[in-house]
Amino acid sequence: MSVKYGLLALLERGPMYGYQLRAAFEESTGGALNIGQVYTTLSRLERDELVRALDENESGQRPYEITDAGRTDLKTWFATPISRSDRPRDELAIKLALAVTTPGVDAEAVTQAQRTATMRALQEYTRLKSLSDADLAWRLVLESMIFQSEAEIRWLDHCEAMLASHTPKPLPAHAEQEETAR
Repeated sequence: MSVKYGLLALLERGPMYGYQLRAAFEESTGGALNIGQVYTTLSRLERDELVRALDENESGQRPYEITDAGRTDLKTWFATPISRSDRPRDELAIKLALAVTTPGVDAEAVTQAQRTATMRALQEYTRLKSLSDADLAWRLVLESMIFQSEAEIRWLDHCEAMLASHTPKPLPAHAEQEETAR
């Protein structure tokens, strides 16, 4: 998630200072934010005139508020679907693609190790969900993590089946010599 838009959405609720924004972000999304990241993002948002700093309060904290330009930018973000091409690279897909093409790497073991880790994560998310009387925002985040874990396990099942039915291509002659030399 974009920290920029997360902070703008939180400021739409009303003025907040950095530590309040960090706490509200973590409470709403379950994602951790470094306080330095909050203040760096606030500086950029202020530079871009999407937020403005208010006078310090009696405790010496400087709250920020969203500007009209910030509201417009936030509304555009909410109205624009997330494109699959905008998402970060899938490290697991890249890892498995390289595992099947790198000599000496057991791609099935890589798949099994990931399955074990994903199953543990799924169990933890499910446990948290059963304990949670949390607000709707946190429940939505938890459910997303559960669905993503379930989808990853299905994909790993698919990868495992592909690996089991795959007949490796013979190595080129120079690669066979290098492999034998190891």
